[in-house]
Amino acid sequence: MSEYLDVAVVGAGISGISAAWHLQRHCPSKSYAVLERRHDLGGTWDLFRYPGIRSDSDMFTFAFRFKPWTADTTIADGATIKNYLRETVAESGIADRIRYGHRLVAADWSEAHAEWRLTVERDGETIEIRCGFLIACSGYYDYDDAYAPQFPGTESFAGPIIHPQHWPTELDYEGKKIAVIGSGATAVTLVPALVASGAGHVTMVQRSPGYIGLLRSVDPVARRLNRLLPRRAAAAVNRWGYIVGQIAVYQVSRRFPALMRRALMRMARRRLPEDFDVVKHFGPSYQPWDQRLCLAPDGDLFAALNTGRADVVTDEIETFTPTGVRLHSGDELPADMIVTATGLNLRLFGGAEIRRDGLRISPRDTVAYQGMMLSGVPNLAFTVGYSNASWTLKADLVSESVCRVLKHMDAHGFDTVVPREPGPHVQERPLVTQISGYVQRALGQLPRAGSHHPWRLHDNYLLDSVLSRRGKVDTRHLLFSRRQT
Repeated sequence: MSEYLDVAVVGAGISGISAAWHLQRHCPSKSYAVLERRHDLGGTWDLFRYPGIRSDSDMFTFAFRFKPWTADTTIADGATIKNYLRETVAESGIADRIRYGHRLVAADWSEAHAEWRLTVERDGETIEIRCGFLIACSGYYDYDDAYAPQFPGTESFAGPIIHPQHWPTELDYEGKKIAVIGSGATAVTLVPALVASGAGHVTMVQRSPGYIGLLRSVDPVARRLNRLLPRRAAAAVNRWGYIVGQIAVYQVSRRFPALMRRALMRMARRRLPEDFDVVKHFGPSYQPWDQRLCLAPDGDLFAALNTGRADVVTDEIETFTPTGVRLHSGDELPADMIVTATGLNLRLFGGAEIRRDGLRISPRDTVAYQGMMLSGVPNLAFTVGYSNASWTLKADLVSESVCRVLKHMDAHGFDTVVPREPGPHVQERPLVTQISGYVQRALGQLPRAGSHHPWRLHDNYLLDSVLSRRGKVDTRHLLFSRRQT
């Protein structure tokens, strides 16, 4: 007989650790395990090893609500984040619940037994684990294959071509000319990091620009509060200050996009040489927050451009050549090494196939209930974080909501909960509203959202926190039932 767990959590990154902590706190009688395909925790923060890898939002909101960020620093590098996650699992007793090297291949819901049958690969063998409830915390990135468009002439280039998702451990780039293709968060992080760590010259090659925002790496207000208030009190004030600030910036950007655009352009112009074409290189055709706003801690990207050892080229690539890149303008860009920071592929549930009594379920045919459960799919929750704020904020809310559902089921003797299909008055909306390329490429794989609550995504932590913590669990949109014996 295969092992049975009350709850199986898939993924030991930020979302999985959050789910595990809340299960232990709010549902202590539940048996659970965290299944992690890699051999260390961290998810994204274990996968990515490129120079400069860091948080893309402030640490006060990136940190868990139950383990506040108490330092003065607003940005942390990948190693610091990994250490923070290690401390979290060690202090809370989660470490013993994580099973490394366990890859979920398929999950099949058995209607007769009201349980999931999980097909898991472990050390070259296939095992089955049964569970009453499944929480998918594997994010939505494809950990195996990054997005790498095929550029003409790739085979002719004499140097290495590297995607940041697969950065070689012992790569030597000191003194070399490097072309970084892309304008997203990875490219914005890599350019100053490569310059600071010895690259000869770095050029960011972008087809179109993105907006760059600034964030101080050390917040003087947070530092002062940390000195004046008890540690946890200071952390709470800092956290809420950044939560409110994030929401305010986003709302101003959406309501007054021209105003925010001018502010971002002015901020960049003050930090760049007088003859720098700010509009061409940092003035996108889209409005602020149509795509995620990239952050430059202390303006490090602008500082790198000012050194003369980095520059930005906004043009399309015609072909790779043996010695670099030829642009559509006809200009030749010499390079010893090319880094294709061209984005990621999305893959929900880590690529595991989801079935119900043997019949495959396509997430695209479902609608996301409160952005965390799928219509018509029993006893399954998943985590997709905010695109306009820290991922962790939403992850913690999902974990709390799942625990409220589990407690309600226990209190009333229910075995199964399944979101009903939304009514015809609910219009289809995309689950992720950003127009980023990686999102647009994957819309056909993702569940849909809807135009009305609880199918509508608000992208607003304050509103979501009220709905998640105070909203009614036993709603008409959820069907609770007992297994027939």
